[in-house]
Amino acid sequence: MRACLPCSLLVLTCSIAAPARSQSAGAQNSSTTARTPAAVPSGVVLVKGARPGASDSATPVPEGGTVVDGVFSDPYFGMSYALPAQWVENFKGPPPSDSGRYVLAQLKPADRFQGAVRGSILITAQDMFFTPLPAANAAELVSYSREHLPSYYKVETPPALVTVAGRSFIRFAYWSPAAQMHWYVLTTQIRCHAVEIVLTSRDTKLLKSLLADLNKMKLPAEVSPTAGEGGGDMPVCIADYAQGDNVITRVEPVFTAHRFNPVPVRIIIDKDGRVKHIHWISVFPDQEKAITSALGEWRFVPYRRNGRLLEVETGLMFGLAPRPAAPGTAGRTTQ
Repeated sequence: MRACLPCSLLVLTCSIAAPARSQSAGAQNSSTTARTPAAVPSGVVLVKGARPGASDSATPVPEGGTVVDGVFSDPYFGMSYALPAQWVENFKGPPPSDSGRYVLAQLKPADRFQGAVRGSILITAQDMFFTPLPAANAAELVSYSREHLPSYYKVETPPALVTVAGRSFIRFAYWSPAAQMHWYVLTTQIRCHAVEIVLTSRDTKLLKSLLADLNKMKLPAEVSPTAGEGGGDMPVCIADYAQGDNVITRVEPVFTAHRFNPVPVRIIIDKDGRVKHIHWISVFPDQEKAITSALGEWRFVPYRRNGRLLEVETGLMFGLAPRPAAPGTAGRTTQ
């Protein structure tokens, strides 16, 4: 799977353009489309059967967000958002990628929407432990996206720090002169994930209204484009904690089958230094079993901050890493 930039452009293009194409062309050429297999782009490897998973159903995971009674909530990120009037969930996003990219929610006006101009709201998250991009936090990720914005998009508002729902975000806006489409992007960091909210429409008045409406969001206290490392009611997320002197006992998983997929894993270490929770972002069942058995034997030095024992969340990459680690993240991969 290859990364494509800006990340929000890729997901957003899929969420807006694909349904429109399928409705127009698909209705006329459904029989032809059904018979014609889609070509796999050069250099792309599809791994069938890998899926996300968790060691228990009680601990929230990033992809566990839902829209119920007009409210989007994601317990993992500690965020909730009451949708604007007459807005609904569009469709569920795909499984997370092996680089920890999530589509948390895709929202749109309902069919009964009375407004003259429509738009969309896309909420995504990028796991900063596994991003292939040279960024250590959400702020650097926004800067990278700005610097690599394709030439057919124009910057409308350069990245700037703003306050939304009482929390710090970076706001960045760009537009397409050809399509007359505008994108307002808000990014912050929660639990070492870059959480991104993308508002899209041809009508800037609608976008400004949606932007103001985001002040109704509820977010945890530990939110910042350059920090957002958890704590409080959440574990403290620390890159590379499962390395070096922090590890007392380490047992490597024994895979029974030779596969060539990376297995990104997030773990929560309890106050006694044991693995409390495992979240596989993308894994085969046999790999999941082997990793579970191995991590059950791992022991860590309990983490203390200001004299208090705290739970820690960190990342590990088992199997074959698909790409070089970003600067500042070396040592998180195990073979």
